[in-house]
Amino acid sequence: MISLVYRWSNKILSLIKPVYDELSNAVTNIKIVVASYFEHSNEASKILVNTPIWALALDFIYGEKNIESLDFIKNSNKTLIAGVIDGRNIWKSDFKKKIDLLEKISKHINKDKLIISTTCSLLHVPFSLKYEDHLSKEIKSWLAFACEKLNELSLVSKDFFDIQLNLDEISIIKRNLEDNIQRKTSSKIHNLEIQNEIKNLKLFERADKFNDRIKIQREFFNYDYLTTTTIGSFPQTPEIRENRKKFKENSISKEEYEKEIKNYIDDCILFQEEIGLDVLVHGEPERNDMVEYFGEMLDGFAFTQNAWVQSYGSRCVKPPLIYGDINRANPMTVDWIKYAQGKTSKVVKGMLTGPITILNWSFVRDDIKRSEVAKQIALAIAKEVDDLQKHGIKMIQVDEAAFKEGYPLRIENIKEYERWAVDNFKLSVSLAAIDTQIHTHMCYSEFNDIIKTIEEMDADVISIETARSGNRLLRIFKEVAYKQEVGPGIYDIHSPRIPSVEEMVNQIKALLEVLPKEQLWINPDCGLKTRKWPEVKQSLINMVEAVNIIKKAEKH
Repeated sequence: MISLVYRWSNKILSLIKPVYDELSNAVTNIKIVVASYFEHSNEASKILVNTPIWALALDFIYGEKNIESLDFIKNSNKTLIAGVIDGRNIWKSDFKKKIDLLEKISKHINKDKLIISTTCSLLHVPFSLKYEDHLSKEIKSWLAFACEKLNELSLVSKDFFDIQLNLDEISIIKRNLEDNIQRKTSSKIHNLEIQNEIKNLKLFERADKFNDRIKIQREFFNYDYLTTTTIGSFPQTPEIRENRKKFKENSISKEEYEKEIKNYIDDCILFQEEIGLDVLVHGEPERNDMVEYFGEMLDGFAFTQNAWVQSYGSRCVKPPLIYGDINRANPMTVDWIKYAQGKTSKVVKGMLTGPITILNWSFVRDDIKRSEVAKQIALAIAKEVDDLQKHGIKMIQVDEAAFKEGYPLRIENIKEYERWAVDNFKLSVSLAAIDTQIHTHMCYSEFNDIIKTIEEMDADVISIETARSGNRLLRIFKEVAYKQEVGPGIYDIHSPRIPSVEEMVNQIKALLEVLPKEQLWINPDCGLKTRKWPEVKQSLINMVEAVNIIKKAEKH
């Protein structure tokens, strides 16, 4: 249970014993195992050992402090299921380190009371490496998916419990040692140029303060209030997906592929102009995924064919693998955004994915700190921001859709995560000039507990999902006297329903009860790539009309 690893109040902790006493006494012929993972659960474990449960399953990889619970587990005579094979990440175990960890545990827990396990369910990693024949042999030798982790578990258990190994198993253990040594020294992983660039960084945030920036930006972009835009993506049609697939399979030429992308952008820009949107986007037809697209153009990333994992519900994703130092050798978005801007006199936003979202939606290397990986990604994004503005793209959105997803489970660790996450977002936009307006977007979040962190990110404009909450989520921005501009989503893009003009007028009026019109942007609450064109078109037409009604009423 993830809930057991939180740092609960004594009042909540006092409920654990009666619950597990009752569960244990309800049926006498069942052994109850209580499993916690992703952190230590020492406070709960101390209570659980005084209930009739049979065993505790603890995560010793992400919950290193679980070692502090070993003595009172031993004294309770409970069985310990020790999670030592990483169930969350895809890197091959170092058998020697696993045995050393188990030996440390066994100094407290007798071996007859010890079972070896993965740290959690294997739901979080792909099924098997045997379906991956496009990965380089070297990178593949560093990986272990679910099936491979079960084999690791068997071998580590046999080795630890002194069960005789056959020749094949001995060979696998020897190869494991060789693969781990080779990974540490591989030239694929280490880029000294990037490491030195990171060490010598001098600029970590924008030089100008928001109050100075926004005056110049409003004059530069010539917008007044309730400025309309979208979050970035437009529908990924079957035709666009097929075009991308054919190009990857080399069944069409680069020229044919790019012609289709340009046609889509042409139509997208024309539609936005026709309905009267203020700030346009190119629609992102060239992008397969908001993380994978960037990873494919950065050194240090690898991609699988079939390594799908469940995201939520029935939705699955295929996360990139960050295996080495990250470098941006060439611009990633400039040509497409320049093309779109050349089709209109209106402003076209450049669209980038932020470093924390790329980090949180990838399988991340485990040989350096996550904060250092984020810094390398941030530096790459900073270079892209600079190239965009040098080519005349002066409004740039750096999405941090997954910023909240990286939060630690225990409250004492939150400040450290927020510190480096904010620092790396600020690094990613640090080269933006005073007249370059930086937008960001956040999804699926309650903002009350992180509003100060959002302020510290210092984006000029933040768009957020609020359509399903009326103006409730927005009120915290008023309470803290938030200075930057805000684009609260006024309709829910997760539904195919087309909101009426009247509904949107009422939604905007509710927003105006909270924040002044000059501070508000009007947009859908997220990207539109999962929707169909007919619903997108009518919803956006209604959105622009609703804004025009509000503005017209203001003038009378």
